[in-house]
Amino acid sequence: MLKPFLNPNLIEVGCDEAGRGCLAGPVFAAAVILPKGVVIEGLHDSKQLTEHKRMALREEIEAKCHWAVVAINEKEIDKINILNASIKGMMSALDKLKVPFYHILVDGNRFKPYRDIPYTTIVKGDGKYQSIAAASILAKTHRDDYMKKIAEEFPDYGWEQNKGYPTLKHRDAIRKIGPCQYHRMSFTLLPEQLKLEF
Repeated sequence: MLKPFLNPNLIEVGCDEAGRGCLAGPVFAAAVILPKGVVIEGLHDSKQLTEHKRMALREEIEAKCHWAVVAINEKEIDKINILNASIKGMMSALDKLKVPFYHILVDGNRFKPYRDIPYTTIVKGDGKYQSIAAASILAKTHRDDYMKKIAEEFPDYGWEQNKGYPTLKHRDAIRKIGPCQYHRMSFTLLPEQLKLEF
């Protein structure tokens, strides 16, 4: 059972991102405030949920919580690197929230000071705290929707299935037709294959 809050006496916001390990597309970041007394059954790390369950939870989160989602595109990722882009996305999502908050929970182990608001980084936080899990679900589902949309523009990469992650089909398509404008050119799109020597 995920914990609702780290600090029950404060208005707390959870932050997470989706798409850090992808070869293409933006990284999406989300911030979610779970109001006191609100119960959303089934909240968990988005990676542990089915697509159908994620979408059902997204509807409930967006209806019951204060939330914001931001995308940082591949050009910005190439410019400032994926870690900084992820943090920038989370901070931008915090900027968009319409209600005050007094503590920030961040999935992972890296963040930067945001205004004068204290924050706590939590490794695997999306499997420990409800607000981070909710943020992971929003970031993941909004990013998946975006990747499905641009998959219509570039169907050969299989983004509607792999969402930009480095699957065999995705990399085979890059070998065949090359990268497009949505690829992160600062990433290793086609790493050299290791040869086994006997």
